[in-house]
Amino acid sequence: MLLFALLSLAQAAPEAPGDWTSVDWEATLEQVVPAVVSLQVSSTRPFDTEGASSSEGTGFVVDAQRGILLTNRHMVEPGPVVAKAVFQNHEEVALQAVYRDPVHDFGFYRFNPEDVRYMDLVELPLVPEAAKVGVDIRVIGNDAGEKISILSGTLARLDRAAPHYSGNGYNDFNTFYYQAASSTSGGSSGSPVVELSGRVVALNAGGSVGAASSFYLPLHRVVRALKLIQSQEPIPRGTVQTIFRYTAFDELRRLGLSEATETGVRAEFPEGTGMLVVRQVLPGGPAQNVLEPGDILLRVNGEWVTTFLPLEEALDAKVGETLDLEVERGGESLVLSLEVGDLHAITPDAFLEFGSAVINALSYQQARNHVIPVEGLYVANPGFTLGAAGVPDGALIREVAGEPVPDLDALWKVLSAQPHGARVPIRYSAIRDPRREQVVVLEMDRLWFPMQRCHRDDVTGLWPCTPADPPPAPEALAPATASRATTGRGPERKLADSLVVVDFDIPYRTEGVWGSHFRGGGLVVDAERGLVLVDRDTVPIPLGNLALTFGGSVRIPGKVEFVHPVHNFAVISYDPALLGETRVKSVRLKTTTLEAGDRVFQVGITRSHEVVSRRTRVARIEPVVLPLPSPPQFRDVNLEVIDTHTAAPSVGGALTDSSGAVVALWASFPYKEDGERNSFFRGIPTETFLPVLEALQTGGPAVVRSLGAELTPLPLADARELGLKDDRAQALEAASPGIRRALMVSRLTAGTQAAERLEEGDLLLSMDGVAVSRFIDLERASQKPILRLELLRNGEEIQVELPTEPLYGQGVDEIAIWAGVLLHAPHRELASQRGLSREGVFVGFYWYGSPAARYRLRATRRIIEVNGTATPDLDAFFAVLEQNEVTEPVRLTTLDLDDQVRVVTMELDPHYWPTRRFKLRDGVWAPLEPGDQSP
Repeated sequence: MLLFALLSLAQAAPEAPGDWTSVDWEATLEQVVPAVVSLQVSSTRPFDTEGASSSEGTGFVVDAQRGILLTNRHMVEPGPVVAKAVFQNHEEVALQAVYRDPVHDFGFYRFNPEDVRYMDLVELPLVPEAAKVGVDIRVIGNDAGEKISILSGTLARLDRAAPHYSGNGYNDFNTFYYQAASSTSGGSSGSPVVELSGRVVALNAGGSVGAASSFYLPLHRVVRALKLIQSQEPIPRGTVQTIFRYTAFDELRRLGLSEATETGVRAEFPEGTGMLVVRQVLPGGPAQNVLEPGDILLRVNGEWVTTFLPLEEALDAKVGETLDLEVERGGESLVLSLEVGDLHAITPDAFLEFGSAVINALSYQQARNHVIPVEGLYVANPGFTLGAAGVPDGALIREVAGEPVPDLDALWKVLSAQPHGARVPIRYSAIRDPRREQVVVLEMDRLWFPMQRCHRDDVTGLWPCTPADPPPAPEALAPATASRATTGRGPERKLADSLVVVDFDIPYRTEGVWGSHFRGGGLVVDAERGLVLVDRDTVPIPLGNLALTFGGSVRIPGKVEFVHPVHNFAVISYDPALLGETRVKSVRLKTTTLEAGDRVFQVGITRSHEVVSRRTRVARIEPVVLPLPSPPQFRDVNLEVIDTHTAAPSVGGALTDSSGAVVALWASFPYKEDGERNSFFRGIPTETFLPVLEALQTGGPAVVRSLGAELTPLPLADARELGLKDDRAQALEAASPGIRRALMVSRLTAGTQAAERLEEGDLLLSMDGVAVSRFIDLERASQKPILRLELLRNGEEIQVELPTEPLYGQGVDEIAIWAGVLLHAPHRELASQRGLSREGVFVGFYWYGSPAARYRLRATRRIIEVNGTATPDLDAFFAVLEQNEVTEPVRLTTLDLDDQVRVVTMELDPHYWPTRRFKLRDGVWAPLEPGDQSP
């Protein structure tokens, strides 16, 4: 309707050159627009030059009878893709990827013409010979996602070099591009470029950032490919792995072009302005040691060739055969024979997936970008496992477990033999520095993510996957001994055998956690039972792979025992038997009340396993006040911490007295402010974590109780202005000499008794008759099931009986991966930081290229209904989904962080995004099999 309204306006407007509303264009646009479709494309996996993504673009019908659409290569994607086309009348059809050219920016989709029921299909003719300089054109598509957009221009150049998009991504080459000033942008990729009669003369492909220039792909090779697809024949593509550059005659003379040759070429091609020159020869390719950069191409199989099209025609016609190229090198004419390779053979069509890493054969595209041989394996995405080992995106894998892995078959064989948890050396080089190899050790994952091989099927358009066989049983770990060097003096020497480096890798980022890989210092608090104290900047959640390194020499696995739901510490464990004769000592804990000026020793361990210490003094004892994080995640409250004048750089440790007794955990407090993530170290007094340790040491479950409220210190002078009486002020002063403050309720946890019985702004006077003005006293008193509070509210003193909230240290204990989102129960921080109810299923994370990304089901939403049925938990959520056909869309009712209702409709994709569920049972995470119910 928008189009026809604009056309109506055009009839009344004066005609202007280059104006798309010109009356002359009205009939053309009415003819062309019905053939143009909006594309909705999801690249479901990172692959080759492209990452996983959801994007919009344009395509158009070039064969209505067979249902063939033309668009750009980067809209068909080199890897697994799910796509739909939306026609002018908003009918939506599923697409099947048919072809993506290995080099040039074009590809084809197929749809079922019978699926378009409410409009007559129109196809557009491709007429590459109609492209001429000065031709008035229109680009008809979905510019910047707008449907439909029509941009005008005039073909200005037909011999522009192919645009360079990325130094590490897809680039077209060995072809001319056309240029016009039409100012196209994102969603217009794949738009037809039509002339006045409605014929397509080029394919819109890209544009210049910061300028109006647009770049169009010529259609000669597109027409050839389309005819072969229509006749169901293969599309031969030949290559000698050489990049040519069109070079003008003035530069050719400087390269040594002889006068006789130039005269002959100008006579043969009077309108020509240059010739093709070898720009790059890939090592290991057919042209290595045959062609050289700077060679001027004269003839191919005896025929003059000065432009790209005849060269490409010759290559495509001789795949697997020999081709004679005549070149001029430094004024000397040479006839060289080369074997033409298969371009499809060096274009990857399969990948291996493990530990969420995606690996494919190195492509011609990437080899060309970095001038390396087209061989070996390329890390399209390191994922969880390779990322944890430090293998970067774009690495070239050379060896795994000491075995060369030149191809996917070799890699599959080596990885299949590794049990879950095996530590395997891997040799790789970065693609930007291919001659420097590095060796790291990865921890094999066969639990969190599937291991499978996937291969493109051009008949179905899908990438069917073959899962790996179950892994072999892991071998029992043998004990190992670390001999520690005895260094340092005083507390440093006494704690050296009690400090460890802790690594924690998180496969699924639950509870709003900000990262996947963490390292910090741990403090051995019970060597006999293998208990270690860490901060929550090291072990932020219970879900993950834990490793402890002793003496910088022995690394063993660990287990998360307790993550404090309110304060910045966790307790983890290890098997002492795995340490052999390694000397490990429990620290001696001491509860004491420190004051500013007291002398302490800060003892820590660095990332490189060095024990450090510094004698210092307490600067202040102060409440920790952190900004509210977004999204909601762990944030310590109601805690007083110890700051020191100086501290040695470390990743964690302890504060001790002169005898080496630990008086505080030296902990890292993470926070986010103004979009930047930072952290600082403070001491957490021993009394804060001692009750949890004692409970774990006695074998009982560790349970802490919370008031269900966040409190903020308020100076007594301010409290008096709110109505605090003199006797109450004196009682608070006497309770904590030297501290002149009261505690005010600043935030309430939704769903608790505190939210019902307390109010923000309440001043806490006493708990069970005892005046309280310090957080440590609040913590101690609130461990009772029921408290009697005296409060000052609106200038009046009141009494409130308050049941406290029992909290456990396991956090989220069940997760699900569904439709490309991570789901779990709403975590406590939603209620404590935002006052939100913990109803429904929380969306903790989403993956690019998934249905969730396509339909904008974003993280931090809570799904409270599916198809109108309430989903209070994961079991209810999946019970409703079982009643829904997989092919049917689902309607999700969600709440955002502002408690606003938003409805999301989604179509599922079980092929690329199957459902997986995990449950924490007896401290161990395991997958839930189909039909299992979480207890």
